[in-house]
Amino acid sequence: MENSPKTYLESSPEGNFYAIGLNYKKADAEVRGRFSINESAKERILLQSSEEKIPALSVISTCNRTELYGFAKHPFQLIKLLCEHTNGTVEDFEKVAYIYKNREAVSHLFKVGTGLDSQILGDFEIISQLRKSFRESKKHGVINPFMERLVNAVIQASKRIKNETGISSGATSVSFAAVQYIMARVPYVSEKNLLLFGTGKIGRNTCENLIKHTKNKHITLINRTKDKAEKVAGKFNLVVKDYADIQSEIAQADVLIVATGAQQPTISKELLYLKKPLLILDLSIPKNVSENVLENEMVTLVHLDDLSAVTDQTLEKRAKQIPLAEEINYEIEAEFNKWAENRKFAPTIKALKVKLAEIKAGEIDFQRKKINGFNEEQAEIISDRLIHKITTHFANHLKGEEGSHESIELIKRVFQLETTTN
Repeated sequence: MENSPKTYLESSPEGNFYAIGLNYKKADAEVRGRFSINESAKERILLQSSEEKIPALSVISTCNRTELYGFAKHPFQLIKLLCEHTNGTVEDFEKVAYIYKNREAVSHLFKVGTGLDSQILGDFEIISQLRKSFRESKKHGVINPFMERLVNAVIQASKRIKNETGISSGATSVSFAAVQYIMARVPYVSEKNLLLFGTGKIGRNTCENLIKHTKNKHITLINRTKDKAEKVAGKFNLVVKDYADIQSEIAQADVLIVATGAQQPTISKELLYLKKPLLILDLSIPKNVSENVLENEMVTLVHLDDLSAVTDQTLEKRAKQIPLAEEINYEIEAEFNKWAENRKFAPTIKALKVKLAEIKAGEIDFQRKKINGFNEEQAEIISDRLIHKITTHFANHLKGEEGSHESIELIKRVFQLETTTN
C-alpha cells in the first residue's frame, strides 16, 4: 500500500482540499451564533485568504451551519481564519467541529448542497447560498478550476434531485415550522395580535406563511429600517409601525416573532411591560432574544432549534426519497472525481504537446529549406492533426491505465519533458 500512486488531490501542489466547520448536529444555537459570519466578516476572510495565497476558499454561514471549503497545506490555516473573524475560539471549535479532507470533503459538499445534510431534509435554500458564496470567492480571486468544477457539479446534482425526486415535496422551512407551531399552540390564532420584528428573508417568508395559513388580519411589521418593512407590508396590505414604538407594540401582541439579523440580542426583558401572556419565537442566529425575557412569567420563549419536530410528517415522506437522491449524488460525484483524477495527467500531456510542436517546427523548417515549392500550410495542418491524435492516444492510455504514475514517468523520460504545476 505504501507505494500506491497518489490521487490528484493528494499530489496537488496547492495542498489538500478541506471542508471545516460546525452545524446544528453538535453545535447548539449559542455556539453557532459565536461562529456566525456576517457579510463584512466574510469579506475580511476572503481578503485575508487572498493575501495569504490560499489557492481557493469559499465561506458558507447560515442559521444551521458555518463552513469553510478550500485548499490548504494544513486544516488549521482555515480554522485560524474562521476563529480570527468570528467570536468563536479554537477550543470551542474543537468541541463541536468536523474536518473533511479531499474526497470526503467533496462528498460532504455534495450532501450539503443537495439538502441531504440540512436540519430540514430537502431544504434547497442552501444551494442559492452556495452559488453566492462561490461568486464572492471568484470576485476575490480565491477560486481554482477544481472548486469551480466542483460547485457546478453540486448545482447539477441539486437540480436533478429537485426535479427527479420528491425530497423537497411538502411545505417545510424555518418560517413554515414557526407558523405551524403558532397554529398548534395559540387558540383562535386568526383573532390574535401578531407582531413580526425583522423583514429579512426569514421575516418575509414567515410573513407569507402567516397570511396564508392563519388568515389573520392583525399582523404588524416593525423593522429598524422602516422602508424595508413598508415594501413587505405593501405587498400584503399590513400595518407598519416605527421601531420607536416597539415597546408599546409588544405590550399589545399575543405573539412576537423575531427574525432580525443582529449579532447581539434585540429583545430583552427591559422592553416587556406585559398585561397578558406573550409567545416569543426567535428565528435568528445568533439568538436575537435574550434569555432574561424568561424572568417575566408571562413569556414563553421558543428558538428555531425547538421547531424542527413540527414538520415530522412531511419529513417522513421526504426520508423515503433519500436512496434515490443519494444515487444521483453518487453518479455525479463519481463523474467529478474521475475528472479530478484525470487532472494529474494534464501537465504531462501539455508538455508532450509542446515537445511535439517543437519537433514539428524544426522539421517543417528543415523541409522548407530542402524542398522547392514545399507546401508549408498543408504540412502544418497534417502535423497538427498527427500531434492531436498522438496526444489523445497518450491521454486515453493514462486515463485507463492502473499504473498511470509509472506511465507518466516513462513518457517524461522518453520525450525529455519538463512539466509545470499550473
